Amino acid sequence: MTTERRTEHIRSGHSRARQIPLTPPAWLLNGLRPSSAPVPWAAVVRAGIALSVPLAVGFALDEPEYGALVSMGALSGVIGDTADAYRMRVLNIAVPQLFGAVGVAVGTLVFGHGWLAVAVLTLVALVSGMISSIGTVASVSGLLLLLNAVVGAGLPMPRPWWTAPLLLTAGGLFVLALSLAGWPLRGRQPERVAVAAGYRALADTLEAAGGPDYEERRREVTQALNQAYDLVLGRRALVHGRSPSLVRMLAQLNVLIPLVEGAPAAHLRGRPLPPEIPAAVRELAAAVEDGRTGTPVLDLPPPHGQSERAIDAALRHAATIVHLAEPRMHNVDDRLGRPAALGIRARRAVRDMMFSRASWRYGIRLAVCIGLAQVLVSVVPIERSYWVALTVTFVLKPDFGSVFSRAVLRALGTAVGLVLAAAVLAEVPRGWWDVPVMAVLAALIPAFSAKGYAFQTAAITPVILLLSDLLNHQGFDLIRPRLLDSLIGCAITLVAGYLLWPESWHTRIGDRLADTVDDAARYVERAFGTDHPDTEAGQRAARTARLQARRRIYRDLSGVRTEFQRALTEPPPTGARAAAWWPLVVAVERIVDATTAARVRVNHGADAPGPDEVEAAVRELRGLAEGVRASRTPAAVRGGPAPMGGEDSVLAPVHQEIAAARAIAAPAG
Repeated sequence: MTTERRTEHIRSGHSRARQIPLTPPAWLLNGLRPSSAPVPWAAVVRAGIALSVPLAVGFALDEPEYGALVSMGALSGVIGDTADAYRMRVLNIAVPQLFGAVGVAVGTLVFGHGWLAVAVLTLVALVSGMISSIGTVASVSGLLLLLNAVVGAGLPMPRPWWTAPLLLTAGGLFVLALSLAGWPLRGRQPERVAVAAGYRALADTLEAAGGPDYEERRREVTQALNQAYDLVLGRRALVHGRSPSLVRMLAQLNVLIPLVEGAPAAHLRGRPLPPEIPAAVRELAAAVEDGRTGTPVLDLPPPHGQSERAIDAALRHAATIVHLAEPRMHNVDDRLGRPAALGIRARRAVRDMMFSRASWRYGIRLAVCIGLAQVLVSVVPIERSYWVALTVTFVLKPDFGSVFSRAVLRALGTAVGLVLAAAVLAEVPRGWWDVPVMAVLAALIPAFSAKGYAFQTAAITPVILLLSDLLNHQGFDLIRPRLLDSLIGCAITLVAGYLLWPESWHTRIGDRLADTVDDAARYVERAFGTDHPDTEAGQRAARTARLQARRRIYRDLSGVRTEFQRALTEPPPTGARAAAWWPLVVAVERIVDATTAARVRVNHGADAPGPDEVEAAVRELRGLAEGVRASRTPAAVRGGPAPMGGEDSVLAPVHQEIAAARAIAAPAG
């Protein structure tokens, strides 16, 4: 494929995204398009039980307010119930509940205290925003800290002050108990399923090699491996000493890496692999999931060419390791990086947060918005509710996506949710009928959350309103004020949390992409460096370093793709710039793929490139990175540098992909 045709192929996805006149803007359509993620049916059932049972108990004891508070705590647990591994569920649900209990206690103590409530909630918002930058568990913890503080300061809670924290925590722990109910029976099954999913995703990739669906399948492999390593290594951080089952799962993951490396080489051949190869990988996936051991039986065709030899050798080695009951691999924990102890990582995260400008800036943004919302609620003599600050809390979450699009989607989702809540409040009598209604509405939360933010908002809104009605007994009169409150909260977020902060709408995605191009240059250096260790230990260390570099850059590329997809949901200029740079994201992924394929070919008999050729490729990539940093938007130019090396060079595909990327990114003029 010529450089011009390759460039046009990369740009084809961008051209399809052009808007048709009189249609909604692309950024809004992207946000409203439901995700293809499967519905988590187990979470659906848990949510329905977790929110309806406390209500039933409350009505049975003639204490509906207490039942509503327990259900509200269960709602927080449902929001945090995002992990598959049981040990990770303990962290994801229990830790945020502690922060939520602190939040509602603080809110209850300042309820009705005017300026004191404003000052305290503003400080809570600053802390919440800063700790949200640490990680996933911290982000949910920060959300619940602020969310419950807002609710406690806005709704009358039972006395004494510790009653509400106790009831909300009980609801969260009820969700945790439900989510851990299968632990004695399923044990380590979630981790095994995640590892097996990596094998199945690779089988799909090998099946698509040489065809048009390869790149999408390869991205799915990266996501599956990220999830599997996160689960297994996350469990490793919670297990003291060496766990035999953990060693086995890490070994099964590690031997998958050479197969993943062979996929780009197979794809560059331009023709499909024999069907026996992906079938064998799927059989290994079944063995991993079932925990089978024994002697593997492989029926593979004779390999032809360097890429097939690489895959054949990697597949046979993987089959041996997968079926071993107790793999004894050297440094199995360290092949792709050993995580530090949990306490060390926590201290490091807190230190990084305190010295991070981004953390402080986001905390201040959130504090300003919450302060303004709380002034309107607590001080200004206009009848407004806690729903204003609640809306700000949900919208202004940096790790949930674009602030602008989330504000718009929040307004749309709230409107749909209020219509549903209005129907329930108007037609369903208060009392025991609330229990089955709550079971149905609660079950919609995880089902809709998997489809997107607007859908999640539409599901959560009626649940919160019904629980609020059990506390303040306003009934149908809640509907119109809550819609207005949501619009006010969205307006505060757009002005004080978006327009007044230039980094929100002056995109830096070009700089982020340039950093990734620099990483690709370092990857080429690492893959074909001039240092050749003479000792076996040195060669093993060099290979481990290459594996770590490959996994790191593919994970980074996955993060860049996610960041760009979020940016595409922004209105101009951010969304337009993201769309303009998007073809280069694809081009960089292809450069990394071509580099991996070249390394595999060298490992299996191809001539290694000379130092001058490697240096030339690295120089071109670094020049490309500088060009990206110097340009606000890319401008296509025809042609590019001639390939640096003969057509038979193992780096020839890398040069072609670099030329295509330069044709996309070179600044005009």
